[in-house]
Amino acid sequence: MKIPINIPILGNEEINAVKAILREASLTSAANIGGKNVQEFEKLASSYIKSKFAIAVNSGTAALQAALYALDVQIGDEVLLPSFTFVATANAVFSVGAKPVFVDILKNNYTMDPLDLKKKITKKSKAVIPVHLYGNVAYIDQISEVAKKHGLRIIEDAAQSLGSTFKGKHTGTFSDIGCYSLYPAKVMTSGEGGLIVTNNKKLTEKLRMIRNHGMVHGYDTKIFGLNLRLPEISAAIAKIQIKKLPKFLYKRRKNAKILTDLISTLDITIPKERKNEKVNWYLYTIATKNRNKVMKKLNMKGIGAAAYYTIPVHKTPFYKKKIKLLNTDWAASHVLSLPVHPGVSTQNLALIAKTLREELG
Repeated sequence: MKIPINIPILGNEEINAVKAILREASLTSAANIGGKNVQEFEKLASSYIKSKFAIAVNSGTAALQAALYALDVQIGDEVLLPSFTFVATANAVFSVGAKPVFVDILKNNYTMDPLDLKKKITKKSKAVIPVHLYGNVAYIDQISEVAKKHGLRIIEDAAQSLGSTFKGKHTGTFSDIGCYSLYPAKVMTSGEGGLIVTNNKKLTEKLRMIRNHGMVHGYDTKIFGLNLRLPEISAAIAKIQIKKLPKFLYKRRKNAKILTDLISTLDITIPKERKNEKVNWYLYTIATKNRNKVMKKLNMKGIGAAAYYTIPVHKTPFYKKKIKLLNTDWAASHVLSLPVHPGVSTQNLALIAKTLREELG
């Protein structure tokens, strides 16, 4: 594709940082607090996100797994989550022995429906994982209210929403634990990587052990853990990327506004921020009844439009569940994401709009 849906924006700073690590040959650290670059990245991340603590791990999936272990989610427990998300959310739950319980979404921003969440709670429910999908902020106030009433822990899946805020507060900081992904297609990257944030010191200590085989000093495994450590090369890249993140997000916001202005008269559902919400515009996602036809036309013009989650998790062969999630099914057949990343030019946006007008006008 001439205009990919998302690409990592890397420069000489990242290349030089990787070279420096290779010269030093300090590729990783089994220390409880991580290597030098991991520690520096965690400080930068907690400062940006405004959390007390940040724990770097080697993927967004690992972040979710560690969070579940830290909150003692076990075999027989149920964890409520949306089906309209990347499968990693459900896989993390399954990997710790718990049962994913799928909740429907709201049509207006593709995130968990608090009313359906309430209906799905049982005596076995232990935790809820709202997903801030496409960078949109889940209805975290209502979800928190339901969770508190039923004694449920909350883990925010903020894999796609780094930099998104609601009422001035970052996603990932509204609950016990927030989890982010640093995969190459995200708003910033470490190559492969993940990040966990919390304001709880005891949880921080536990998470540091979990990412390092349960150890604190050497071979003194105290709790169950795995090797979820972030390598020093990845942390060095992340250190530079998080400093660039405000500029990345400014460009995404600018591109999103331009595109909205260009296509606002078309017969499609255009993404909108709700009051007090500021999204990171990770995926600018429209909805149209002619989705597949529109996507094909855009792709033919070299525009990397993509339909994410055409098969919701509850309909995949592994998780197949005969349940009714009407809004989830609607979204799966209507949504279409368009490129607005920092590499997208004004001319690119004009081409996207022109192609949409030709197909839908």
